[in-house]
Amino acid sequence: MSEKSINKKVQCAEDIRQRILTQAFQPGAYLDEAELSEAYQISRPPLRELLNQLAGEGYVVLHKNRGAQVAPMTHKTMRNFFMAAPMLYAAVSRLAAEHATQAQLMRLKDAQTLFRKAIREGDTAQRALMNQRFHAIIGEMADNEFLTPSLRRLLIDHTRIGMAFYNPRNQSMATQRDIAADQHDQFIALIETGDADGAAQLALDHWELSRAEIESFITPVGMQIPLGPALGAATQKGTQ
Repeated sequence: MSEKSINKKVQCAEDIRQRILTQAFQPGAYLDEAELSEAYQISRPPLRELLNQLAGEGYVVLHKNRGAQVAPMTHKTMRNFFMAAPMLYAAVSRLAAEHATQAQLMRLKDAQTLFRKAIREGDTAQRALMNQRFHAIIGEMADNEFLTPSLRRLLIDHTRIGMAFYNPRNQSMATQRDIAADQHDQFIALIETGDADGAAQLALDHWELSRAEIESFITPVGMQIPLGPALGAATQKGTQ
């Protein structure tokens, strides 16, 4: 395969990842191989190799005779997401503080600079993508072959949900977004000083900050009605 073909394949893979993360490709949607092949000017065989790679990373699911489906966000997926996220983020952050290299710290600081830039410019997609990059680098710092793949998969869904969290039109989360950005700076400081306990606790605090917004994102509108108080009031009215 020529260098030009390899570059096309790499660019195609990166673009599909970003389009999945930013929900340009919606969860559960099927990717059209013919359209992708034409858009990126690559033939079907390397495209299928690429889709197999993305399936291994958790971005797509391959179905016989139906092709590649963008990884769905099902109730089971979200339930497992909520169970795994705090434990995984805490463990990875602890290990990052113990094993981070200076080169990785520089990359983490660069990611934070780009994250702040996206905030200033009100760029929702870049905010979500730079947040994903920031936490992916922390995963690399942890240097654990068992935790890092799980973190990468977790970050796919967290980033897709984050498109709502980082949307500047969502004014109700403005304060939380500012705190989240400040917490990134705290991550850098704690990892740089090797404070494993502090980094693990900050990971839990960071998760808790966005948890409520994530819950509201995946909860059906009808389920957000305060059923308890309303039911109690109706019962009292019926007994009078």
